[in-house]
Amino acid sequence: MTSIPGFDARLNSMVEEQAAKAHQTPDEYVAQAVATQLMADVTRRKEDHTELLARLSDADIKVAEQSAGPQSVVADPERLQALYATGLLDAPREQVYDRIADMAASALAVPGAAISLVDVDRQFFVSMHGSPAEAPEDRQTSIDRSVCQYAVASGQPLVIPDAREDPVLKYNPAVTDGTVVSYLGIPLIDSGNHAIGTLCVWDTNPRQWTSGHVMTLRDLAQLATDRIFDK
Repeated sequence: MTSIPGFDARLNSMVEEQAAKAHQTPDEYVAQAVATQLMADVTRRKEDHTELLARLSDADIKVAEQSAGPQSVVADPERLQALYATGLLDAPREQVYDRIADMAASALAVPGAAISLVDVDRQFFVSMHGSPAEAPEDRQTSIDRSVCQYAVASGQPLVIPDAREDPVLKYNPAVTDGTVVSYLGIPLIDSGNHAIGTLCVWDTNPRQWTSGHVMTLRDLAQLATDRIFDK
């Protein structure tokens, strides 16, 4: 890694240390941090980030897919086959997944956290922090309420400081009714590179998510991924 201009040896060493903890190269770690801050700055200025998304296409963090929508990826037969193979759709709750969702809510200090699966016409919650619902029919929503489908479609972390200002998500029913204002979701991806759902957190207020938030949620998402695909 080339030394960062303005950083002394100690600061460069800290970057390398934190990158190792995140299982990234220093350059990847720096690129992610820059992308996160840039998106936050643009959102604060209430600028349309459509053009910026294209510029960040190689970065770790992406915002919602553009107006073409996520359906072509969500309905992909190979992705659906990977989803159904997990056996988790409509399955009883498992304590291990509840613990992961609870840890995510606690670590990021948010009221909402869930492990979601995105089917072609619905979103099913394997676990949802704070929800007592046990019956499968009480742990799902229609696909039109799903924010997670955009993380699934992109295959990348989805970082939304204020969905009410997002050109796509501001029309989502979960946003218009105030359930989701800020959102952070990490896709759960199998060895075939198919995203079946997410570990996600949300708040009813705007949030400026940091690279640290993304890394923390990514680590927890890895626990869920290992459990789902290594049974």
